[in-house]
Amino acid sequence: MNTVSSMLRRKLLLAVLAIALQPASSVFAQSTTGDAPAAPAAMSTPAMTGPLAANPNPMSIDTGVFGTWYVTGAVTGLAVAQDNAIPGDRRRQTDLGNGQVFIQKTSGPLQFFVQAGGYSLPSLGAGYLSASKTVSGFYGLVPQAFVKYVPNDHFSVMAGKMPTLIGAEYTFTFENMNIERGLLWNQENAVNRGVMATYVQGPINASLSLNDGFYANRYSWVTGSLAYTIDKNNSLSFVAGGNTRQTARSSLAVPLLQNNSQIFEVIYTHLAGPWTLTPYLQYTRVPASSALGIVHAASTTGVALLANYAVDAHFSLASRAEYIGSTGSVANGAPSLLYGPGSQAWSLTFTPTYQNKLLFVRAEFAYVKASGTTPGYALGPNFDSTSQSRVMLEAGLLF
Repeated sequence: MNTVSSMLRRKLLLAVLAIALQPASSVFAQSTTGDAPAAPAAMSTPAMTGPLAANPNPMSIDTGVFGTWYVTGAVTGLAVAQDNAIPGDRRRQTDLGNGQVFIQKTSGPLQFFVQAGGYSLPSLGAGYLSASKTVSGFYGLVPQAFVKYVPNDHFSVMAGKMPTLIGAEYTFTFENMNIERGLLWNQENAVNRGVMATYVQGPINASLSLNDGFYANRYSWVTGSLAYTIDKNNSLSFVAGGNTRQTARSSLAVPLLQNNSQIFEVIYTHLAGPWTLTPYLQYTRVPASSALGIVHAASTTGVALLANYAVDAHFSLASRAEYIGSTGSVANGAPSLLYGPGSQAWSLTFTPTYQNKLLFVRAEFAYVKASGTTPGYALGPNFDSTSQSRVMLEAGLLF
């Protein structure tokens, strides 16, 4: 079995390299029928903030009566080195970052998106979970899949497993400026099952969603966003969401406290030559609930700045600085939303990135410092350390 598995891995690697080294438009040339419409500059789904760029010439299949389908994907590997690892984690390890394929139809009144494959979801200040455990514990081998009805240029309705409206950082590593998501991301949900309606009129983009929050399979969350494009270099978004009732379900993907919270964010994006700057504010609140054993309300307040500087067409420097503080104390019985009731933390992340066509490589240096911690809730092998340094390397291709 080991020999067969090694042969399959080698064949997969050769196939992936073949895709990377030939023009994308030629990959499915024999599968197409008729003349397919011109491909878009790059697929808008999955969304990407940069500095990594999607394939500008995505593969396409003209299915005839079912329209043109686009096939793209991400294949990446990760290496991690860290101190103060929590129990069950390791100081050094390598893993699959992404082994995913995206199939989508982006034209006509009925559209769809399917994302399938393996992935890991590294985030600052939390233990690293391998891709195999992440897939089984979070969103499965099809983490996102939805259908979209687009009757006109202004209105659309989406249903299925969708990316959340909340946050300035997306779920998967290749979508973001940094490899790991930040401390504020740890308070947010990532993938929702539900429905969402979007209305676009000029510079206004408004969305409203009924969903299951932190993937709880209880459809009691309502989230909404209102984005205003000030001009070509500036945009402002207001995001809010929360659970409309108490939900007792808890699992690896469903943190009990956060799934019963409300969250509010203000996100601003500014483009200035080679610079992309995204500062944002976040506030969350978990109300008291005797039914859930939450004897005292608690909240978090966070602020972050995401920045990217494009040195040239291939090389860029991304960074992130953030601070988050929580309320409550052990004495008043408040729950822990961070590293113990009333704890605070800040982080710095630096991510140089190089991309040439479909291939990319990037390194990351990150540091987290906590204060006001409670033993048993912090970092390290005994959950009492107040800092963590982490170095990561990600390399792969976006086809």
